[in-house]
Amino acid sequence: MSKNRKWMLAGTAVLALSLLAACGGANNDANPRQLSLVTGGTGGTYYPLGGQIAEIIKDATGIETTAQVSNASAENMQTMNDGEADIGFTQTDIASYAKEGKLMFEGSVIDTVQAIGTLYPETIQIVTLADSGIETVEDLKGKRVSVGAPGSGTFANAEQILEVHGLTLNDINAQHLAFDESVEGIQDGNIAAAFITAGTPTGSVESLSAIKGVNIIGITDEKSDALIEKYPYYAKDVIKAGTYKLEADVTTVAVQAMLVARSNLSESLVYDITKALFENTDKITHAKGAFITAESALDGVGIELHPGAAKYFKEKGLE
Repeated sequence: MSKNRKWMLAGTAVLALSLLAACGGANNDANPRQLSLVTGGTGGTYYPLGGQIAEIIKDATGIETTAQVSNASAENMQTMNDGEADIGFTQTDIASYAKEGKLMFEGSVIDTVQAIGTLYPETIQIVTLADSGIETVEDLKGKRVSVGAPGSGTFANAEQILEVHGLTLNDINAQHLAFDESVEGIQDGNIAAAFITAGTPTGSVESLSAIKGVNIIGITDEKSDALIEKYPYYAKDVIKAGTYKLEADVTTVAVQAMLVARSNLSESLVYDITKALFENTDKITHAKGAFITAESALDGVGIELHPGAAKYFKEKGLE
């Protein structure tokens, strides 16, 4: 074979490898052939709802979309920042911490994730048994209480709610359990109560209420006002009578659940995802589907919208 022929073949091979790299590199990051949607634990709201949203995205875009179990909000932000997931659930407060490099993100600002839109209130539920004798947040002092995984949204909520009631984590025997583990611990008598931040009704708490009487510890208006004044991403919320077989409404607080995306996903892809979600909410059978609307999707977002989402809401006359 001539030298010229060899160089031509070598050059062709290099060009082919370059084209493959281009297809599998930045372009692939912007328009992946598969999408991973990070959610939360199987006992919460994110995972079952995420499964339905993944199906809607797949049906509308033709892109295989997989809902994955995770440790929820804070981990999801980090996973997407690391490029290991494409879209995910998070709490609005956690997204703000990530953007500002505060609390669990101290010294590690995440500016590679942008909002698609808020979905529904994430209610802070302080769960215990009806016969536990625990009626107020102050009654948690000295008790074994699950406050969620360190660095999780639930953990931050627990710290802040204890704070406005004059308590710290040192005043309780803090346990770092997932939702399912928390409910099992309450059922077995291994813990007295658990902080659970999730849309109501939460599957694991419903399962507990089917076996034993459940009490949700309320937060007074005075304490809610103090919490909201210091941490404005909270809002007052009510768990309605009948939920978990409760005999009366319970006043508490909530943050917002939000869907977010990697900022390096293409504008056109995120536009398609946003449109698919907010124009197919009738296909969501989960109870939280009733809260998911384009009209409320910009409430309390707190971080920058992805350009693809912004384009959709602008077309709808909402931005």
